[in-house]
Amino acid sequence: MLSRNQLGFLYMFLSVCAFSMMDVLVKWSENYPVGEVLFFRGICGLIPIFFLIPKENYANFYKTNRPKLHFFRCAAGLMAIVSVFIALRNLPLATVVGISFAAPIFATILSIFFLSEKIGKYRWLAVLIGFIGVIIITQPGISNLNFYYIYPIIFCLGMSYVAIAIRQLSSSEPVWLISFYFSVAISILGLFTIPFGWVMPTLIDFILLCMIGLLGGIANLLLGQSYKLSEVSLVTPLKYLSLVFAIVFGYFIWNEIPSFKTLLGSLLVVLSSLIIFRREIYLKKPNLIFKNE
Repeated sequence: MLSRNQLGFLYMFLSVCAFSMMDVLVKWSENYPVGEVLFFRGICGLIPIFFLIPKENYANFYKTNRPKLHFFRCAAGLMAIVSVFIALRNLPLATVVGISFAAPIFATILSIFFLSEKIGKYRWLAVLIGFIGVIIITQPGISNLNFYYIYPIIFCLGMSYVAIAIRQLSSSEPVWLISFYFSVAISILGLFTIPFGWVMPTLIDFILLCMIGLLGGIANLLLGQSYKLSEVSLVTPLKYLSLVFAIVFGYFIWNEIPSFKTLLGSLLVVLSSLIIFRREIYLKKPNLIFKNE
C-alpha cells in the first residue's frame, strides 16, 4: 500500500510523462493546421473533466459567479497554448521545454502588479539568473533572426497570468470548472479556423490528434491530484524530468541534438525556478502551479 507522498510522487511522474507525450504529438502534427490541433486538444480534453463533475452538479455545473476572471484566464491560456504549439513545430523540443521553465520567473514579476506581493532579494536574484538563462538559450535565434524563439517567451507570459488567475479562482471555483471553460475556449477558437483550411486526417492521425486532447486533460488531472496528495516540495522538482524526456525524444525522433548553450541556459532557468519555488515554501505562500495546458 503506497503512502500519500508516494502516490503523489507517482501521479506527478505520470503527469510529466503525459505532458511530454502530448508535446511530441503536437510537434508531430505539423502537417495539420494549428487551429485544427487546438480543436482536438480542447474537445477531447473535455472527456476526463466530466468524470470529475459531481452527479448532483450535472444540471448546472457550468454556472459561475466570476465570468470576467474566467474570461481573462482563458484569454491568457489561449495566447500561451497557441504560442507553444507554434514553437514546438518550429524549434527543437528541448529548446521549447527549457524556455518554458521560465514561467515562474515571469509570474514572480506579474505578482507584484496583480497580487501586490513584495519580492525579496533572493527571488530577484532568481529572476536575474532565469533571464540570463533565457538569453543564453535564445541567443542563436536572435543572431539568426529566428523570430520563433519569441513564442516560448509569449507562452511563459501567458502562463504566468494563468497561474495568478487560477490562484484567484481556486478560492471559490472547483478545478474541473476552471479546466472546463478553458477546454471550451480552445475548442471554439479551433472551430473559428475552419475557413483557413483544415486537413481531413486519416484514421490513425485522427486517433493521434484525439490523444493530444486526452493526454493534456489527463496530465492536468494527474498534476492536480499529485499536489493534493503529496507535499509540494517533494513532487514539484519531478516536473524538470520533462527536459530529459524532451532531449531523448528530440534525439531519437527528430535527430535533434541540444547545443551546449541550450543545456546551460536550461540549467540556469531550472535553477532560477527552484530558487523561487523554495522561497515560496519558506514563506509559506500558495505555490503557483504551472501546466503545459
